[in-house]
Amino acid sequence: MKQVERIGVSLEKKLLSKFDKLITKQGYQSRSEALRDLIRQQLSSERLSNPQARAVAAVFLVYDHHATMVQQRLIDLQHSHLLQAISSLHIHLDEHDCLEVIILRGRIGQINNVAENIVSTKGVKLGRINIVTTEYESAS
Repeated sequence: MKQVERIGVSLEKKLLSKFDKLITKQGYQSRSEALRDLIRQQLSSERLSNPQARAVAAVFLVYDHHATMVQQRLIDLQHSHLLQAISSLHIHLDEHDCLEVIILRGRIGQINNVAENIVSTKGVKLGRINIVTTEYESAS
């Protein structure tokens, strides 16, 4: 069993009341669970500045599948980065547009380079990159 340490936190009543409403709405069973998640999230966000940190990313793309060679370009990019591109999902949105979700894994610097190349592919209408670190330790 993991060792747990208890701490005390002092908050203004109004702030605590807003926090309690928020975590109840989000389904947390306790303040401790919510605080642990907030701490993990902040540590993960801080790690995003380290290009050597390990991470995973979801690259969301919307494109017109009738656009010249866009699907082939996306496939070629994934195949040329086999160590980073680990999965993809293709969804038909309507008679023209498709949603592609490409999952990347590796070091943040590598992931960013691959993801930016994917998003900037000619024919992609919209693109978004969502990166989450997979380590919590500090870089020291």
